[in-house]
Amino acid sequence: MKVIDLFAGCGGLSLGFMKNGYKIEKAVEFDPSIANTYKLNHPDVDVIVDDIKNIDSSGLFKKGDADVIIGGPPCQGFSMAGARIRHGFIDDPRNYLFKHYFNVVKTVKPKVFVMENVKGMLTMQDGKIFEEIIGSFSNPDLLDGEPYDIHYRVVKASDFGVPQKRERLIIIGTTVKNVDFDKCWENTVGSIKSDIPSFFDPVTIQDAIGNLGDVTPDGKITNPDADNEYERFLSCDREYIENHIQTKHSKLAVDRMSRINNGDNFTSLDEKINSVHSGSYGRLCWDEQAPTITTRFDTPAGGRFIHPAENRTLTPREAARIQSFPDDFVFYGNKTSVCKQIGNAVPPKISYFLARLIKTILNEEV
Repeated sequence: MKVIDLFAGCGGLSLGFMKNGYKIEKAVEFDPSIANTYKLNHPDVDVIVDDIKNIDSSGLFKKGDADVIIGGPPCQGFSMAGARIRHGFIDDPRNYLFKHYFNVVKTVKPKVFVMENVKGMLTMQDGKIFEEIIGSFSNPDLLDGEPYDIHYRVVKASDFGVPQKRERLIIIGTTVKNVDFDKCWENTVGSIKSDIPSFFDPVTIQDAIGNLGDVTPDGKITNPDADNEYERFLSCDREYIENHIQTKHSKLAVDRMSRINNGDNFTSLDEKINSVHSGSYGRLCWDEQAPTITTRFDTPAGGRFIHPAENRTLTPREAARIQSFPDDFVFYGNKTSVCKQIGNAVPPKISYFLARLIKTILNEEV
């Protein structure tokens, strides 16, 4: 099946679909550095580096270009101004990212679309924003008489064998009518367990990064032997894996980290820390899962991102492991860009599940 990935980032959402035999026809990403990582990891995909508003009006997409459209419009653009008027939400310029996602779906008319976003979207503006989004895709007047049936669920990464407490809202729209969504979900879980028995098993920080060993100046390390099923699932046959490079911390930051025990944070320091994050200077525990990996996992003040045993924050490869990226996926660009790529990505194991779920849903047509 053919897929278009909008707001593609480095390709976390695409990865799971590729591993399930889907063909990513086009990927759209605005940031050239992030798009470069996508291109270099997926050279066969047509990566379009442009603002989606230009693409929406360019005639680039046409009906039938894809069976599935995936992507998560950033939620910062959502505003309720004008939403009291019918269609006002769509026409409000501050919601342009969602509008252009919607317009591409309307033009291409895929059998299924997948929208990933923060779970807070359910409660923004007392739930009115979520209602508007669901209403837009369900409204035949806005979709040339061809509305979508909408299903949604808040998912926890840890439930998919990812060592992270990340939660996200998944919205799935389909042209297949009267789908028993819960049954499709359960059948997909059963199908994956049959193929990969350990897929949903709980994973700890130790399970995810325990075999990576020492960091190197260039981030390149000899490919380590896998010690468990999670590491085997992400392993590759390359001689080296990359991005295992640490952030250079100030002496003050290193001193602070050295005084923090596993599970503790800045509150155990007898000094004032300038951070808005409650988990600032938090040290991870080997036998637990990580909090949500954010774009600031390289910064001690950014959250609980200090290595369980070393006085440094996570390397990009460690963060990528915790996000469930395979070891042969390489991140390119400067430190800020790489952190953004990893922190904003959909964990590929969740994407893998969604790709299988969509096949299950589409089989309901038969």
